[in-house]
Amino acid sequence: MKLANLLSTDQIILDMKESEHWSAIVELVDQLIVCGKLPKEMRAEILEALKLREEQVSTGVGSGVAIPHTFSDDLEHVIAILGRSRAGIDFESLDGAPVHFVFLFIVPRKNYHMHLSTLAAIAKMFTNQQIRQRLGEAETHDDILAIIDPKQNRVSAAAQ
Repeated sequence: MKLANLLSTDQIILDMKESEHWSAIVELVDQLIVCGKLPKEMRAEILEALKLREEQVSTGVGSGVAIPHTFSDDLEHVIAILGRSRAGIDFESLDGAPVHFVFLFIVPRKNYHMHLSTLAAIAKMFTNQQIRQRLGEAETHDDILAIIDPKQNRVSAAAQ
């Protein structure tokens, strides 16, 4: 699973406006609608599914990272969005620390296995403290994409 394949510049929020757990999730879902990745008519269904998931246990996994996720019968492929909060969001994380990176994704229910591989790829990336630091310091959407996929960065640098 290549995370960079799930994101485009409009699927990255450099500085989230919301500072609370649930409103941050709503902000991310609304951005997926704005950028045309999630049909507007699916908003209520997806928010309800995410809410049910968050009520089980917070997806704030620690180290300043949250990974809210759910399934949908109506999607053909995984959709995702990354939000960054410089101020931090109270996500009721396992370690009690504020969340600075929220990587939300929705998986087609028929491709359940994609849930585990996507979750593993996100967790692997955010386990690296140096990557978290670089993502926190990134100034542009393209900077973030280059950190997530360094190979793409080398290709674009070679093309210049």
